[in-house]
Amino acid sequence: MLHGRALRYIDEVARQGSIRKAARVLNVSPSAVNRFVLEMEEDLGAPIFERLPKGLKLTTSGEMLVAHIRETLRAHDRMRAQIKALKGLGRGEVTIATMATLAAGRLADVVTEFREAHPQVRLRVMVGTRPEVIESVASGQAELALAYNLPQDPRLHLAQEFQHRLGAVVARDHPLTIKSSVRLSDCLIYPLIMADRSLSLREVVQNLLPTGVDLNPVVETNSTEMMKRLVRRAPHITFLNRVDVDQELRDGDLAFLPIEASAGRQRLMLAHRAKGQLSPAGSRFLQLVQRLFDAAPLVE
Repeated sequence: MLHGRALRYIDEVARQGSIRKAARVLNVSPSAVNRFVLEMEEDLGAPIFERLPKGLKLTTSGEMLVAHIRETLRAHDRMRAQIKALKGLGRGEVTIATMATLAAGRLADVVTEFREAHPQVRLRVMVGTRPEVIESVASGQAELALAYNLPQDPRLHLAQEFQHRLGAVVARDHPLTIKSSVRLSDCLIYPLIMADRSLSLREVVQNLLPTGVDLNPVVETNSTEMMKRLVRRAPHITFLNRVDVDQELRDGDLAFLPIEASAGRQRLMLAHRAKGQLSPAGSRFLQLVQRLFDAAPLVE
């Protein structure tokens, strides 16, 4: 750390109230300690210590400086410990609270890459509703949350937000695949497989409907896996985020048609508990989520 020795010397003088006593604790010469004190006072343009017959006493300026020094030293020590723990990540555990559609999609890619890099770290992925995800992280059951449209909660700290584009998901031979993008009205003439009202997807789609128009799905479900399975046969259609069908698009099983204009965006949020610090393994997993979700832009 830059000037770390000077900070530790001054901190010890403040604790001991004496340059000689501080020098004995630090196992250095008193002249070396005194030199750092004088250099700091010259740099600040104000005395740090009041010289008294029985020792040294912090001035008002000195009290301010020592409070800053101790905060800096604590932060430095935490940083060194985290860096040391990160090297190799020989062990540890990370619990992630998320939604079913994410667990089956790109998050699985993150887990795979993390496991390859850190095979000794144990991962737990907890799937639940939005309220369950929030409560899991706020209560400490999970270290990280990855979920859509999380409401503001003072118990959570938002680490990053990604914008996801909503689109129509259809079979490869669906009549709509002649288009590169669609309007919602294009889709309503086909049998709809819809997310039920427990999923944020339903609310997003509902908000896109023109006034007076209702959805009349032929199937409603809280299983995005079922939604994807049912639309493999035309002319059924459903609405999902681009990231929800990554694997199906790579395999050529389904087609994704973005909804035109800027409508239908969902906010994918990566968060952790507001109080306390992430574990080294949790910090590394968070960084990997940020990198992999940023690597392929999801808003077109």
